[in-house]
Amino acid sequence: MRRGKAKIISERCIDCGRCVLACPYHAKRAVCDPLSMMERFAYTVALPAPSLYGQFRNLDDIGIVLGGLLEMGFNGVYEVARAAEEMSAHALVKHGIARKGTGYGERTFPANSEIFPLISTACPACVRLICQRFPRLIPHLAPEIAPVELAALAARAEASRKTGLPPGRIGVFFITPCPAKMTAAHFPLGLSEPVLDGAFSMAEIYVKLLPAMKRAAQNGAAFQTAGLTGVGWAVSSGESAALKSMKTIAADEIPNVIAVLEAIEDGKLPEVGFVELNACTQGCVGGCLTVENPYVSKMRIRELMKKLPDTLLSRLRYEEPGTPPTRDLPLEYEPADVLDSDMSAAIEKRRRMEALLDRLPGLDCASCGAPSCHALAEDVVRGYAQEADCVFLTRESMDEGGYLPPPFRPSVSKC
Repeated sequence: MRRGKAKIISERCIDCGRCVLACPYHAKRAVCDPLSMMERFAYTVALPAPSLYGQFRNLDDIGIVLGGLLEMGFNGVYEVARAAEEMSAHALVKHGIARKGTGYGERTFPANSEIFPLISTACPACVRLICQRFPRLIPHLAPEIAPVELAALAARAEASRKTGLPPGRIGVFFITPCPAKMTAAHFPLGLSEPVLDGAFSMAEIYVKLLPAMKRAAQNGAAFQTAGLTGVGWAVSSGESAALKSMKTIAADEIPNVIAVLEAIEDGKLPEVGFVELNACTQGCVGGCLTVENPYVSKMRIRELMKKLPDTLLSRLRYEEPGTPPTRDLPLEYEPADVLDSDMSAAIEKRRRMEALLDRLPGLDCASCGAPSCHALAEDVVRGYAQEADCVFLTRESMDEGGYLPPPFRPSVSKC
């Protein structure tokens, strides 16, 4: 907090959106692309996240949501759940859980160079957290691109074949539940260039989608292309559930994610084969750009899943899925706690920081605006704050000068 306002330290931000949900005054908000961006393209495709389906009460046909997006003005729809389903099918074959013509067998690790446990890259906020705080776990991150990126590539290619338009005139837009995926749309992790043209807030789409869904219900729902395997990715443990007999862990919310990552780093989870991480409560349904309570959304997603088959992909496609593209750039360590790029300057700042820490009271009262005395000392050497922000140091300096304003005067006993 600086001068009564919350300030985000950009180099530490992983776009998890927790500040948006935590602020009681709604001072923070996520910035998304405007819907007017659709006007720049001759043909537009919507990529609805599976968590969108959990926002609607009494929804029994996902096709109505898809049809509503077409009624809104999109020319085409490609479900991200469909891409998630394809990635789940690929993982089953890749890790020896399902083999051609043999059904499901016992889990066997493939003889390749991957390091286990594998960590999902579906949540970009968790990927950024690993790149900042757990560099030793970067090799554990799955090499495949995220489902939304796979959906964008497939949607653009499908639309180009259908219309004959060049890819540059086709706009592909993701309907995002969180700011992390909004950022990833324009600055993808591990990709040399974006595959999406933009991302729209799920909350903004929701308001316009409700009347469009009513029209879609009257005119005929669109055909859905994903089963419960893909739709289940909307909630925590949905991705790992598709891996059948592999031992998996699913963690949601940043403190829980950090605890799991620390356990992996310490070698305490040698038997785990796959780790699913979500920065938001209960998974993507808890993103700050959704409109419904995450627990209610999870219940609705589960009710929808009861009515769906395991997959809507063809059986041949399910047993022999195509290999999803992998990242074309390596993920690198991006430390957020480096005081200075110059080693000598960083050592000097560390010395000043430790000296200031010795003078601070160590109460972590947060009256200065920083969450702890250690954070204030770091802010001072970085130039974000001043020593005078600490009320105790201010009191000492005033007392030494012979004047102390009433709020800081010690009480005088009358006994």
